[in-house]
Amino acid sequence: MILMNDFRAEPAELVQREVAAVEKVIKSGWYILGNEVKNFETAWANCCGVNYAVGVGNGMDAIEIGLRTLNIGSGDEIITTPVTAFATVLAIIRAGATPVFADINTETALLNPVSVERCLSPRTKAILLVHLYGQVQDMDTWVTFCKHANIYLLEDCAQSHVASWKDKVTGSFGAWGAYSFYPTKNLGAIGDGGAIITNSENIANQAKILRNYGQSQRYYHSELGLNSRLDEIHAAILTIRLDWLDLFAARRKKIAQAYFDGIKNPLVRLLAKPIDSKSHVYHLFVILCNERDRLGSYLRERGIDNLIHYPVPVHHQPPCRNMRCDPKGLFHAESYTARCLSIPCHPQMSDTDVNKVIGVINEFR
Repeated sequence: MILMNDFRAEPAELVQREVAAVEKVIKSGWYILGNEVKNFETAWANCCGVNYAVGVGNGMDAIEIGLRTLNIGSGDEIITTPVTAFATVLAIIRAGATPVFADINTETALLNPVSVERCLSPRTKAILLVHLYGQVQDMDTWVTFCKHANIYLLEDCAQSHVASWKDKVTGSFGAWGAYSFYPTKNLGAIGDGGAIITNSENIANQAKILRNYGQSQRYYHSELGLNSRLDEIHAAILTIRLDWLDLFAARRKKIAQAYFDGIKNPLVRLLAKPIDSKSHVYHLFVILCNERDRLGSYLRERGIDNLIHYPVPVHHQPPCRNMRCDPKGLFHAESYTARCLSIPCHPQMSDTDVNKVIGVINEFR
């Protein structure tokens, strides 16, 4: 079976270095908020071209903490996409704010600015962009849009590690960017992890307080915070994996290019090819098919794993059915989620694997 992710096939050298990093933490006797977290935060901030990175427990907490650093909460609205992991929206709700759903561009599955504009209200405090599948586009448009609307630009970068637009990395365009280091991400820990990146010293300091029970100093709680700390073992592993990030990203891009060149089936549509090689890091490679479920079964029967990201748009999830949406509806999001299918695109795939995926898809009738 060609898997969606194959951690057991990772290079032996990487595994050995990770084991050594874990052993180093165990022998240090310091497991929470120590030097490994500090070192990774510095390295990740440098990698993203920003002043600060704050390690937290997971990507969802990164969004919630980020919202709270801006005092966004009850009575405030955040416009975002219904085509995302539920964690994006759950974080908004946990912060006390209200999600509002705009429609997508069917060529990319990213937020449509025209739909977002229809969703604006006097209560709108921010747009939370989701760089879905690892792609970033039209950031000049979004920066200008938010400036004119006098609202915050916020970025969910859970899938877009080091994707860039005009040499700026995702997460560096707005007030902050929220990253996930879930194991399947392009930069993943062996467990949960996340980070907020920002150029604001105030946001970074506030995030450090909020992640640690709201402590301004030990045993002194200036506010109600969370227990959301990136631990030392995951930070040490992430620092090691940073050395492999560019190599793995290059392999993902090579696989994606082979798919663009090779998949030629009239029943299957590909999303728009990125404008340049830096704007998409292919956390996922997604195809569209009107007979998506039959195609998925067809692939699995022939030894090719696949998943649906995401089969149910967020506004159709029971807790979100009464939330405000684009007044013209979310037709494109609903149509898209009925047809999208993710196929394997990970750095451990061989050329033989890639060619098999292409051939099997092209044979689908």
